[in-house]
Amino acid sequence: MSNISKDKIYGAATVGERGQVVIPADIRKSFRIKPGDKLIVFAKHEMIGLIPAEEFSQMLDKMSKVVARFKN
Repeated sequence: MSNISKDKIYGAATVGERGQVVIPADIRKSFRIKPGDKLIVFAKHEMIGLIPAEEFSQMLDKMSKVVARFKN
């Protein structure tokens, strides 16, 4: 995903009556998000973020290995 700009505004999204949000097409294309993909929703301070579930899982695996090194 080296073509992804970390400091880019991709557009705006509107929350519908049922709480659904449409992710702008440009960011879906950049992150290769397809219908049916799972995203982890998180909040930090006043910000809301989305992380593809697979990326989140890989990050947790890496973090577990780092923590395991400190336990030994």
